[in-house]
Amino acid sequence: MGINAIRGFNDILPGEVEKWQFFEEAARNLFESFGFSEVRVPILEKTELFVRGIGEATDIVEKEMFTFPDRHGEMMTLRPEGTAPVVRAFIEHSMHAADQVTKLYYTGPMFRYERPQKGRYRQFYQIGAEIFGVENPIADAEVLSMLTELFRRTGIKGAELQINSLGCKECRPLYKELLLDFLKTIADKLCPDCQRRLNHNPLRVLDCKNDGCSDATKDAPSIIDNLCERCNSHFKEVKANLDTLGTVYSINHRMVRGLDYYQKTTFEIVCTALGSQNAVAAGGRYDGLVKDLGGPETPGLGFAIGLERAVSLIELTGKSLLKRPALFIATVGEQARKWALKAKYELNLKGIWAEIDYEGKSIKSQMRRADKLGARFAVVIGDSEISSGSAILKNMVEHSDKEINLSSLTEKVSI
Repeated sequence: MGINAIRGFNDILPGEVEKWQFFEEAARNLFESFGFSEVRVPILEKTELFVRGIGEATDIVEKEMFTFPDRHGEMMTLRPEGTAPVVRAFIEHSMHAADQVTKLYYTGPMFRYERPQKGRYRQFYQIGAEIFGVENPIADAEVLSMLTELFRRTGIKGAELQINSLGCKECRPLYKELLLDFLKTIADKLCPDCQRRLNHNPLRVLDCKNDGCSDATKDAPSIIDNLCERCNSHFKEVKANLDTLGTVYSINHRMVRGLDYYQKTTFEIVCTALGSQNAVAAGGRYDGLVKDLGGPETPGLGFAIGLERAVSLIELTGKSLLKRPALFIATVGEQARKWALKAKYELNLKGIWAEIDYEGKSIKSQMRRADKLGARFAVVIGDSEISSGSAILKNMVEHSDKEINLSSLTEKVSI
């Protein structure tokens, strides 16, 4: 019996990986045009980072982290999200000293122990971006607009930006008390998870996907109606700046995040094509996180995109991203095979994907493989072609033939 991959840890194979590369490349190009630089952080961090950063009472820390002791007994965790490690790197390397504003983006695997389902796995991938050092709501609007532009550029339809404000350390505790008083009156209608959340994380009840909880909390007080003057002003400016940039959004007053560090602006990109788990990107402002993790008082803002869900939306566009060879060189005879090997190598070095026959199969078999690979062009090389320096170039897409000089092969297949 063979060895299979661990449940919830998936292989991404050719034919599928091209969609990932397409989205990743679009994100890199866009983020870098907005001044973001890539950072690569370890997948393994000290558990304390996530307990302090994400929050001890969150579902992630309580139930979902891959945590274990190392050989010296220190607790380690496979990163369940990217913001806390990036903040740790920002602090550890004193990145704030280089410039008042630091813009970073990252991509890579994250890990959470939960029941695998479509678009949600134990090893999953995210692309995220973080900006440090700007408290002004202009930054919120710019980051949100950049994020929506990414979905426009990749052709994903039906992606909707939803925004909310979670208040700050001044007004949110008062709202929590107000919400908790309401939730206690309907506690018997809540699911077991929400009943457990009541006293230590009541905001998460508003985000529950259980239909019964959604119905029971439909009249819950809105945090937007209970913001302090400073948070209310900030949220108004975020909306005004989004309007200035022409970015379409809607307000979702029930939106909360499962991570304790968020405050003020929070947001999601949702798409109904994904079903009940419809968020493909999410984030918000975390002005106190850098200080909480031992750094200087520094405002922060960021988001993460779930790549599995983004890729599934690319599939719905019908966009063909399969890569295929520019040229297949079929050969007859040993001399021709040596010629083809050298020609292929030179084409490959110029960035042109060319393929050859490695086994000395029949011309019919070689042309069948050229067709299967989806090669745009094919050429048959034998002794006469080598002697004359010319050959028939077959356009496999248009099903046409053209005699060419072999010295111009690179030019002809680069079209």
